[in-house]
Amino acid sequence: MRSDRPRAGWPLKLAALGGFLFLHVPLALILLYAFSSEDKSYQFPPPGLTTEWFAVAFGRQDVWDAIWLSLKVAAWATAIAMVLGSLVAGALARARFFGREAISLLIILPIALPGIITGIALRSGFNALDIPFSFWTIVIGHATFCVVVVYNNAVARLRRTSPSLIEASMDLGADGLQTLRHVILPQLGTALLAGGMLAFALSFDEVIVTTFTAGQQTTLPIWMLNELVRPRQRPVTNVVAVIIIAVTFFPILAAYFLTREGEHASGSGK
Repeated sequence: MRSDRPRAGWPLKLAALGGFLFLHVPLALILLYAFSSEDKSYQFPPPGLTTEWFAVAFGRQDVWDAIWLSLKVAAWATAIAMVLGSLVAGALARARFFGREAISLLIILPIALPGIITGIALRSGFNALDIPFSFWTIVIGHATFCVVVVYNNAVARLRRTSPSLIEASMDLGADGLQTLRHVILPQLGTALLAGGMLAFALSFDEVIVTTFTAGQQTTLPIWMLNELVRPRQRPVTNVVAVIIIAVTFFPILAAYFLTREGEHASGSGK
């Protein structure tokens, strides 16, 4: 029995294939050059393949220091974003007051603006307040856009959650904390988890805002940028890029499956 669903024509299929290749061939080249035996230039095809650069990368202390700093920054920025983003979402999802839409716009503005604008604004603010650049200035800079990711996920889930569930919980004698624990958080849980994963991935590979707020700190993206400008061992940079792809790919994939619509989506009775 033939399906009644319309089938895509060849032009659309070719366009989709072209877009897929445009996005993913550069990633494949990064993976290929991570195994290149040539350490000075990007020659295609590589003159030889080797795994020695993985050992070199894992043996360099500056790489581990940059990775550890990026992980700490991403963890703190995500934690701050989870708290602030969920609180703001809870306040704006149900309440109706003058200026509500303006506040919502201001919350999402940091991720809508170019990163260089956010970076310059933060640097100017830190200089004006005489705050020295440190680990915490990077965390604050990253939290500005991580909050938006968590907020968007949380507010969307709260708006799809029926208010009658909360009303029923209160009518049955539950106090505010019990309602939060047994009704709201189970409905909101995977949305917050997905928002946190996306926030972590965005923070881990952020470079523009970090450039303006890091001072002498060197996160992993900053280290990679410096290595590309003044290369010593180009394949090592590609090895680290493969690590970043792996670290950010799995949170984004998990966030996609946690927030996609369908009968298996969280909040539908799980």
